[in-house]
Amino acid sequence: MSDKRVLNVEYEKSHPSLNSSKLRGIAGLISFSTVIPLNIHTTIEEMAAFTWFWPIIGGMIGIFVGAVGFISLNVIHLSPLITAAIVYSFAIWFTGFHHLDGLMDMGDGLMVHGDHNKKIQVMRDMMVGTGGISLFFIVAIITFSAINAIPASLIFLVLLISEVAAKTSLITCATFSKPFPDGTGRLFIESMNIKLLVLSFILTSIIGFLALNITGILGIIGGIVAGSAVAAVASKQFKYATGDILGASNEIGRLVSLIIMTTVLIYI
Repeated sequence: MSDKRVLNVEYEKSHPSLNSSKLRGIAGLISFSTVIPLNIHTTIEEMAAFTWFWPIIGGMIGIFVGAVGFISLNVIHLSPLITAAIVYSFAIWFTGFHHLDGLMDMGDGLMVHGDHNKKIQVMRDMMVGTGGISLFFIVAIITFSAINAIPASLIFLVLLISEVAAKTSLITCATFSKPFPDGTGRLFIESMNIKLLVLSFILTSIIGFLALNITGILGIIGGIVAGSAVAAVASKQFKYATGDILGASNEIGRLVSLIIMTTVLIYI
């Protein structure tokens, strides 16, 4: 989730379609997380209050991503390689590319030598450098390969869980990170705590178990591991976490979840 993304969501108390702060917050988070044109008028604060709910929205995203994978592989009968390319392209497009933007910004920041202020300054610069392109390539090629390895009969469920895990990684990173004083990411980080993370993990683990039994739960745990790792790297390299870091954790969380689930399904 990039700090550079211009939000088109503004609060209007008199908006006739949504008169509940909770509904505005959740609907606004859906609009913020996808390209679905809900045209929701809300505030960042209202959306951030439901950061813990983000993995459930990830499940909704996963339904669309999983459907694309299932149709490509099992209905149109495209090759696994072409299906993987279509699925990954759809996933990053459907989420508005801004998580991907965060991943590339983090890559640029990691490449810079200097203190955390210099690294954050480079990370928030509009230009994309070698570090950003390289990190994107690494994450993209491994994610692509993992999608290619998903058994055809389970592609819908695996992709669904991977998107839940991606958002689980994001909120895990938020829970264990220190917010940078400036930027929209601060509100999402400040809204999270261990209790809310546990609550979200319980809900997502139920989804994972119903979908793929223990494999699904392991996929969710992959998101927890990835988010914790990104938070640790952010703490060491940048001292703080920004919206870019949260976006990067989403992409890395999907990757780790896919690797775990495909490995379990193929070899265990």
